[in-house]
Amino acid sequence: MKLIRFGESGHERPGVCINDEHFDVSGFIHDYDERFFANGGLPHLAWMVEQNKTILKKVPANIRLGSPVARPSKIICIGLNYSDHAKETGAKLPEEPVIFMKSTTALTGPFDNIIIPKNSTKTDWEVELAVLIEKKASYVDEADAMDYVGGYCLHNDISEREFQLERGGTWDKGKGCDTFAPIGPWLVTKDEIKDVHKLRLWLKVNDKMMQDSTTANLVFRIPILVSYVSRFMTLLPGDIISTGTPAGVGLGFNPPVYLKPGDTVELGVEGLGVSKQNCVAYSKVTEAKV
Repeated sequence: MKLIRFGESGHERPGVCINDEHFDVSGFIHDYDERFFANGGLPHLAWMVEQNKTILKKVPANIRLGSPVARPSKIICIGLNYSDHAKETGAKLPEEPVIFMKSTTALTGPFDNIIIPKNSTKTDWEVELAVLIEKKASYVDEADAMDYVGGYCLHNDISEREFQLERGGTWDKGKGCDTFAPIGPWLVTKDEIKDVHKLRLWLKVNDKMMQDSTTANLVFRIPILVSYVSRFMTLLPGDIISTGTPAGVGLGFNPPVYLKPGDTVELGVEGLGVSKQNCVAYSKVTEAKV
């Protein structure tokens, strides 16, 4: 099952994607949020769609798609989780997963603009597989970790490298700017993905392929990540864990290459769809639209 949220930013409604067509389920479901997942929303939605699929209203093709998950309690990201990416950035391969947080106010739709932050000169891209937590998880055993996973999304972990690496403190300040977490187009339930550790993921900037890899190259696989993160914080239904990016980020080029207004970023993960964002300069006008 593929879940979508559609409509104006801040006023999205829940829907589903069936055979490449979008349908409105807002008459049955309030939203894809913590309450939805915590109360068995995914199996209920599957049953409801099956019972009512002949009467569901189609969503017009030109309507905006938002993040397929309503604002979660947290977006947890894993750094340096592909060995080739660690090498290109000059970092030592971690012995344990590197955890940082991404602000939930960074969350945006899969085709919304990327706003280059005020005073930014090093805004970068990162295609990632994101994991949706379906059940409350604390001190989860690795053997049981996949029982807490509800599905997967495509995520572009936009990063401002100067803010992240040159301004002191943690990475978070370069990760949480507005529009720095385009997610979607879909939330794909885990039953639709045969092997989540054998998915191609790729990213292009201005139609030039920059990243092209596979989740087979993850250093720490998803059961390890869910178990590990749950030792340090309680994961709530609707939370997102973004699993890291492969080589090919702008920081890794010599000289580095960064995004600028007018650039276009297109990315995808096998089975999870494709997203595309245009880069625009920060202004009070763009700020007001976030």
